[in-house]
Amino acid sequence: MRLMSSAAVLLFAAALASGAAAQTPAFDAARISNDIKVLSDDRFEGRGIATPAEQKVIDYLSQQYAAAGFAPGGENGGWTQAVSLNRFTVSNVSGQIKVGDWTQPLAQGQQATITTRLPGESVDLRGKPLVFVGYGTNAPERQWNDFKTDVRGKVIVVLVNDADFEEPSLNTFGGEAMTYYGRWTYKYEEAARQGAAGVLIVHETRPASYGWTTVANSWSVPQFDIVRQNPSAERVPMEAWIQRDVAVDLFRRAGLDFEQEKVKARSRDFQPVELKGATIDARFDVKTDQIVTHNVLAKLEGATHPDETILYTGHWDHIGMGEPDANGDRIFNGAVDNASGTAGLLELARQWSAGPKPERTIVMISFTGEESGLLGSEFYAANPLYPLEKTVAGFNLDATNVLGRMSKLGVTGYGQSELDERVIALAAAQGRGFEGDAGAGAGIYFRSDHFPLAKRGVPMGYLSSTGDYIDEPIAPRLAAAAEYRANRYHQAADEWEPTWDYRGMIQDLEVVFAAGQALANSRDWPEWKTGSEFGPARAASADQRK
Repeated sequence: MRLMSSAAVLLFAAALASGAAAQTPAFDAARISNDIKVLSDDRFEGRGIATPAEQKVIDYLSQQYAAAGFAPGGENGGWTQAVSLNRFTVSNVSGQIKVGDWTQPLAQGQQATITTRLPGESVDLRGKPLVFVGYGTNAPERQWNDFKTDVRGKVIVVLVNDADFEEPSLNTFGGEAMTYYGRWTYKYEEAARQGAAGVLIVHETRPASYGWTTVANSWSVPQFDIVRQNPSAERVPMEAWIQRDVAVDLFRRAGLDFEQEKVKARSRDFQPVELKGATIDARFDVKTDQIVTHNVLAKLEGATHPDETILYTGHWDHIGMGEPDANGDRIFNGAVDNASGTAGLLELARQWSAGPKPERTIVMISFTGEESGLLGSEFYAANPLYPLEKTVAGFNLDATNVLGRMSKLGVTGYGQSELDERVIALAAAQGRGFEGDAGAGAGIYFRSDHFPLAKRGVPMGYLSSTGDYIDEPIAPRLAAAAEYRANRYHQAADEWEPTWDYRGMIQDLEVVFAAGQALANSRDWPEWKTGSEFGPARAASADQRK
């Protein structure tokens, strides 16, 4: 970071602390609340992609961005970028695992979730042997390989998260912080590279960071994937999860102790274990079709350097509609996740338009397909409408704080880029501390739309409120946060509440607005820190930034 960068941050922090930043129009909690209420209304049907609800979202966002003073930022002078995806709808699912004369049915959404992201008309796996391969990791740079046996044509059983989760002191995979090897996306990808016929990820709430209901809801609806040139090289025929209790019983009947095998899996010396006598039968029909969904983009063109961009991102999509819950509700409204972040983008746009025109261009991107595996952001990062080499930095909003002010700013991915010091100084001016790498144990850094951009070299900030609630009454806020995690996340109950307290969210918006403002009116180019795995991708285009 150059001296000018540090000075700019300190000056802005001092201005914020002294109240000079009050010249910026205030973020409006009522507007934010109304945007969330609209986007999570039942008539938006859970904002499923490539459904009639998608056009409603596009219409609403484009109207609000236009009213805020932003121009269309998409393709051909419009508001959108078309994203082509394959859609996979499974039906007539039947499955069972066997050991000797014991048979355990795998009812969809109960004992297991079974699906695919491999184009075809059906999947028919009969009598496939089951092999336990620990965490399903092949990491040569860490001298780690769980695939010390040939798994081609077999179904592998893997643990969620990575090998340090249960014992962080091992520090082979970063200790408490999940690496990409711990994500379900990686496990399915590696299984395909190894030639497996399918994967059973054993669900456990703590290492997954969410309960079984979240899995059942997320995987019982149509799945999506980008259109791939050689999908069979990158996707297995069956992608499945099974309940922990089912796995424990399966291991016991195969003469193994599940907990003991988990301990063995934490070592480089781990050897894959064939579950003796255990097989799986799984059959289901697949309707594969290609759909077009859309990212929504809005821009405020810079006055001096319009070819240089600051990004603000968040996903507009949610799960859509699925099976009814206990209350008969089948609409997954996604109020917090992520109507709240989408509302934050709209409010940021209003603030940018209310002030002087920035020197650099501000681009708002509402991504599609996040709930299907960051597909809209992955597509954009591979097909950027604004060159990544001239993208200065970005800030991502996902499931923002609607429960009140908190004592700290959570900096996901802390230690990666020079954005850290900027946002920490701005939070300090608000009287807040910071928590480095918030959500690291749950792999949050790999679970939102900043990641496809970061891995291509764009410095991306992903911030959230954390720490302790500071406004009384405290107990109801804590209870609401716990209740959301247990009963609302990726469930039909994620609905707008009229009593939400947006002061904490507004503090976070103030930080990303101020950080963006300092960048937009400077010649600064934040860098990745020494040792970041994303640094080399950025360095390759250094000659294009001056």
